[in-house]
Amino acid sequence: MTGMTDLAPDHFNWTVTDRVATIHLHGAERKNPLTFESYAELRDTFRALPYATDIDAVILGSNGGNFCSGGDVHDIIGPLVAMDMKDLLAFTRMTGDLVKAILHCGKPVIAAVDGICVGAGAILAMASDLRLASSDAKCAFLFTRVGLAGADMGACAMLPRIVGQGRAAELLYTGRSFGAEEGLSWGFWNAVHPADALDAEAAKLASRIAAGPTFAHGITKTQLNQEWNMSLDQAIESEAQAQAICMQTGDFERAYRAFVAKEKPVFEGR
Repeated sequence: MTGMTDLAPDHFNWTVTDRVATIHLHGAERKNPLTFESYAELRDTFRALPYATDIDAVILGSNGGNFCSGGDVHDIIGPLVAMDMKDLLAFTRMTGDLVKAILHCGKPVIAAVDGICVGAGAILAMASDLRLASSDAKCAFLFTRVGLAGADMGACAMLPRIVGQGRAAELLYTGRSFGAEEGLSWGFWNAVHPADALDAEAAKLASRIAAGPTFAHGITKTQLNQEWNMSLDQAIESEAQAQAICMQTGDFERAYRAFVAKEKPVFEGR
C-alpha cells in the first residue's frame, strides 16, 4: 500500500484535498491537449491508484475554461502520420491502457467538464464514473473528422451503454458536437451547472463519495465494469459474493450501530 498525496507529475497538475485527488491537464492556451508524455503519465497514475491508501475519489477537472482538446495536432497527430504499423499499434494500445487504468483504478472518477471536451478528451469523460458539465460544455467524438474510425479507446463498447446504440452511432459516424442540455437529456451528463459553480459542485460530489464506505465503492466500481460481460445469472451470483464480502467490513457494522443509535455513520473504508 502507498500514499499518493505528494505526487508531483510533470504533465498535469495534481492536488489532494480531504482524500480527493484533482487532475488538471496542462496547456490551457491550447485547450489542454494530450501528448505522448501526458497519456503515459496519466496511465501510470491511474494504475497506481488501486494501491493508494490516501485517495478515495478522483476529479478530472477543466483548466482555463476547457476540459481537453484531445491529441495534440503537432505533438501527436503529426508524428503518427510518419509511424509504421508497429509503432502505431503501440500508441493505440497505450491510449487504450489509459482507459483500462481509469476503469480499474478502484476509485470513483468524476469528470468536471467545462468548454471543449473532444476526441480523446471526450473519451476521458466517457471513461469516468460520473460526468458533470458546465452550461458551456461542448463534447464531440470527432475521430471521423480526422479520417479515423469512431472505434477509439473503447468508444464503440462504452458510449452505447451510456447514451444508447442509435445516439452513439450518430455521434461516432458524424463527429458532431453536443452541448450541455442535449447531453443531459441523453444521460451522458449526470448534471449541468453554471461554469463558475462547476468546480465546487464536483468537489461536493467527490467529498460525499469519499465520506462513504470507500471499500464498498471499490466493489461497486468493479461490478459495474465486470458485469458488462456477464449473463444475468452470473451477475446476480457475482453480486451475492461481492455483497457478502462487504458484509464482513467494519463499515457495515458501523452503519448498523449508528442506525440503532439514531446517529449518522462515520465510515472508515474498511
